[in-house]
Amino acid sequence: MINGKKIVCVIPARLESTRFPRKILALLGGKPLLQWAWDAAIQVSFVDEVVFAIDSEETAQIIEVFGGKYFMTSIDCLRGTDRLVELQQRDLIQGDIWINWQADEPFISEKMLQDLLISSSGSQADVWTLKVAMQEESVRDPSLCKVVCDEAGFALYFSRSPIPYYREDLKIEKKYFRHVGMYAYSNEALQKIAQMKPSEIECAESLEQLRFLSYGLKIQVNETEEETIGVDFPEHLALAEAYISTRLSPL
Repeated sequence: MINGKKIVCVIPARLESTRFPRKILALLGGKPLLQWAWDAAIQVSFVDEVVFAIDSEETAQIIEVFGGKYFMTSIDCLRGTDRLVELQQRDLIQGDIWINWQADEPFISEKMLQDLLISSSGSQADVWTLKVAMQEESVRDPSLCKVVCDEAGFALYFSRSPIPYYREDLKIEKKYFRHVGMYAYSNEALQKIAQMKPSEIECAESLEQLRFLSYGLKIQVNETEEETIGVDFPEHLALAEAYISTRLSPL
């Protein structure tokens, strides 16, 4: 708990992901990718409950091998947030704050979660997420989502394009931030999200957080210095293996 608020962590795990099908079952350091998320999440001191939200019996069998807890959700859920909404609507778990920890993020740390929720007490935010400073040479990569915020740290916009745009004649330091795709939602925000239809800018950029902004939700973006390696493509799995061999010892 944090300040008396129950914190639940849901790990959405879709088996047939579009960019890298069946990646959640791919072995990383000798164990399935989705187990890395579970093993890390259950160690977080302030998280009260951790569950998977899955769509496949094959996934369920793997989770049962390492003792994880799961709920089956609809195969029609397009995004991880949809699986959280389904768990809430079916009243399968209850929480004041819901963390969405993607199964393809094996190296999220407790420090990152502390950064994520550092402003959750007394905040006017509906949703919390993270950003990390990025180098200018990476800013044109459309696979990396960028974010700009107001002076209070609330998101103004997310984009696959370089934002902000700096005119060449400006003699100021350029600052770019990459969005880290981890979210926490208030219970009330999830209820609102359940009623939202996809927005035009969300569809244009293929970024679900733009739906939240389009309907007026306030997204608090906290900065972290922690880096992580998400596994979106097969080549990212090789990067994760290299990371393990140099920085971590397999469990």
